[in-house]
Amino acid sequence: MGLRGKLGLIFLLVSALAILVLCVAVYTQAQSARLDRTRSFADERIRVAAQSYDRSGVPVFDAKLNDPELPPQLRSAVLEGKRATFKTGSPNAKMWAAVGVKDGNILSIVQDYESTDDSMRALQQALLVGGLGTVGLVALVSVILAGGLSKRIVAVAGTARQIAAGDLDASATEAVGKGKDEVSALAAALDTMASSLRGQLEAERRFTADVAHDLRTPVTGLTTAAELLPPGRPSELVRDRAKVLRRLVEDLLEIARFDSGVEQADLELVGLGAFVGSAVARLRMQQALAPDDVVVELNGKDETVSTDSRRIERILANLIVNGLRHGRPPIEVTVNGRVVEVVDHGNGYPEELIAEGPRRFRSGMAERGVGHGLGLTIAAGHAKVLGAELTFGTAPSGGAMARLVLPALETEL
Repeated sequence: MGLRGKLGLIFLLVSALAILVLCVAVYTQAQSARLDRTRSFADERIRVAAQSYDRSGVPVFDAKLNDPELPPQLRSAVLEGKRATFKTGSPNAKMWAAVGVKDGNILSIVQDYESTDDSMRALQQALLVGGLGTVGLVALVSVILAGGLSKRIVAVAGTARQIAAGDLDASATEAVGKGKDEVSALAAALDTMASSLRGQLEAERRFTADVAHDLRTPVTGLTTAAELLPPGRPSELVRDRAKVLRRLVEDLLEIARFDSGVEQADLELVGLGAFVGSAVARLRMQQALAPDDVVVELNGKDETVSTDSRRIERILANLIVNGLRHGRPPIEVTVNGRVVEVVDHGNGYPEELIAEGPRRFRSGMAERGVGHGLGLTIAAGHAKVLGAELTFGTAPSGGAMARLVLPALETEL
């Protein structure tokens, strides 16, 4: 049950309980007033009957002398010199009134006392109709009020989801409207958090771009100088490390371009299955891989997609190299329509990466090896530029599985 239903149910239960208590109190008070009136009427009748008997010796109002059915409690009160009334219990309740008269006799009258009459039945009906009507009205009002509150909270939740998806310009305050209640305070706090997060991300983006640009020139000079070193094992180690550093700087520059939002796809029509096969073949040559290190399988018809082939090749290369580096061959690349899956036979992706996606400078589990964590981040950045969906999971065989789903080819109507 949502918040709207819970609040509506709470308001309904509280109002129903309050109305029930009120109706019981009103009915009880009405019964008490009716009993008091009946006592007063019986007392007045016995008083008049006693006066008449004392004057003429003749009972009136069907009064009886020394009635054997007179309740003992009432008889005791009269013997103490009191004029009293007494109501017997159900069933067949009766109202008695008695008083002592001359010659030591007891004069009494009795009348039926029904717990309900026409007036009480009318009151019951009025309380029932009024109570149900009031409960219905309160339920309607409570649902409307709870709906307004729930709608504002849902708006805040929607803004939070937008922020989580990357839209840091989304405003919860605008979504909930003006107000000074707790929901408005929550919206303001969420906007403050988004503003702070936006500032931190912008600082991180500037730092990444500045570091990459500042390192590019010295790293290029270092790589050139390393190539001039005399042959030998120390020179090979220096050249290898210089190349690694250069690749790192190039990756940082690529990430900085993604962060700036200037990257755009150069779309063209591509037969996906054939292109993946040729891209993997080029990667084998570049990386000097054995034919069985990377296996390509095409399921079904080779589908044509509108995409940027350079970015597709970059995504595939990063996924395959990641599988070779952190998993175990063979790397299986499967093309099924617009879907490309890359599966290795290693220990699989970390749960954190599967749940949250790749992050820069996070290399994952120790058993999958070390690294800078930029390869998968760059692959995800290219997929975003293409409007594709890149997800990470676990293959049925237990290895890591990356799944790339490309957008469908738009057809003219």
